[in-house]
Amino acid sequence: MAEGEISLGAAERERIAAAEWAICVATFYGDLAERLIAGAFEGFVEMGAGAASIQTFEVPGAFELPLAAKLCADSGHFAGVACLGVVIRGETDHYDFVCSEAASGLRQVTLESGIPCSFGVITCDTREQAEARSGGGKRDSGRNAAVAAVQMHLMSIDERLA
Repeated sequence: MAEGEISLGAAERERIAAAEWAICVATFYGDLAERLIAGAFEGFVEMGAGAASIQTFEVPGAFELPLAAKLCADSGHFAGVACLGVVIRGETDHYDFVCSEAASGLRQVTLESGIPCSFGVITCDTREQAEARSGGGKRDSGRNAAVAAVQMHLMSIDERLA
């Protein structure tokens, strides 16, 4: 097994294939959002999800991700939500507030709903750093967020935890 690959049994793949999955993406940096979506879609499919079972919802920025995740989680349609976006540090404190509230809000939605809402928000200092983490390789935040959502869903339905 290569680094970063997840070993899944047939029963787990069946559970993944039977579920619906959501991608919530902040589109403030549209080109980077597209790369994150592609990575998340690839991650869900690699884990066994069918392409038709993946729905994408766009929001203006990372600050809006927690509400989008809550709407998806509360709908009862989705087993997990990959939450994606990019926040690049600027000259003011705005960066700190957006990053903190996005992370805190997604944690809250996950804990209150029981639906995994993974944190695939790139928080960085430069656009180059965002580009390096928004597609391809093991630092593909979109793919990693999808894989995390699936893994946490599998844990949430693990009979050993019932």
